Amino acid sequence: MSANTGPATASGQTTALSIIFAVSGAHLLNDLLQFLLPALYPLLKETYDLNYLQIGLLTLGQQITACILQPLFGLQGDLKPKPLWLPLSLAIVSVGVVALATANGFALLLVASVVLGIGSALFHPEASRLARLASGGKLGFAQSLFQVGGNLGTALGPLAAALILLPLGQFTTLWFVLAGFAGVALLSYVARWYAEHQRQLSTRPAVAPRKPALSRDRLIMAFAVIGALLLSKFIYIETLKSYYSFFLIEKFDLSAQDAQLYLFLFLGAVAAGTFIGGPVGDRYGRLAVIWVSILGSLPFTLLMPYLDLFWTATMSVMTGLILSSAFSAMVVYAQELVPGKVGMIAGFVFGFAFGVGALGAAAMGALADWIGIVAVFQICAFLPALGFLTILLPRTAELYPESREKLA
Repeated sequence: MSANTGPATASGQTTALSIIFAVSGAHLLNDLLQFLLPALYPLLKETYDLNYLQIGLLTLGQQITACILQPLFGLQGDLKPKPLWLPLSLAIVSVGVVALATANGFALLLVASVVLGIGSALFHPEASRLARLASGGKLGFAQSLFQVGGNLGTALGPLAAALILLPLGQFTTLWFVLAGFAGVALLSYVARWYAEHQRQLSTRPAVAPRKPALSRDRLIMAFAVIGALLLSKFIYIETLKSYYSFFLIEKFDLSAQDAQLYLFLFLGAVAAGTFIGGPVGDRYGRLAVIWVSILGSLPFTLLMPYLDLFWTATMSVMTGLILSSAFSAMVVYAQELVPGKVGMIAGFVFGFAFGVGALGAAAMGALADWIGIVAVFQICAFLPALGFLTILLPRTAELYPESREKLA
């Protein structure tokens, strides 16, 4: 096989670019289908007379399912890789899309959101593990390329809403089942490579992963800090994904379609920032990227609720670009804390991120019913200040002191 398409060599230096691109493309399709639900929020709110709390509960139903299930699926994949879970995940998501298109009230919308969440939970841990296997050691690059597919899919959601869903109605969501079928086909191809890769690895001597020299208490502290950083990032981003359109409609009297276009700009910036962050982390260190990403977005989040439409959009783009750049670095950094548990840690990071974002979005929705959506955005602006906690994360020299000794 060629260097770009075959399984990674024993030395781990071959980067299977075609596989990383394929799983990134599947990530695009999955996250596009996942975002059909929030893309429909303006229409659903009006059609079924939903309040902000109910909208937050739909987000919660979709994301909390992924939060609970992803670490469990990831651990199962660590014990025995599950290539067939990849195409199965998009098949389940397709069922969720059908349920979303045909739901006629809040209860059935909640069922659709849970089914979508189950498919997403099945997809992310195995897909993240596969991107790492195909990375050839370029862990940040591979994780960023994988992540940017999902961010692009999410960014396309508002365009789908503005051009198709909002003008033509909820039932047109059914057309997107075709994207789900395409995802099943793409992941079936990827699963065959994955299965062959695992077969080849089974014939080689097992290599024990290098273990960081961290105490149990230090490891718990590190994951507590990572959790707080994920909280700051994902509550803010999920709040914007769920309510930014309503914020623009209320403050600037935009139409629903126009508001979706501004949401697309924000999510497009999130996609760009995600891709940039991984390679920068490979070169300059993951902690440096985490520092700049979380704290660097703080001035823009603080300014955004008080500006006119042009500068609000500009601040949202800058926030999305900077705040999203840390996620790939955080995934890889967390995996380095617990070597040998790639799927479980990916499931934890994705699951916690989705869950805390969903809980935060639901809470912000309830708060918006009480004090208004503009006031909610003024409060959320302070979340990136949690980036100061990065100072508590272990440095590379603390993770791997034997590397420092060899250089001495």
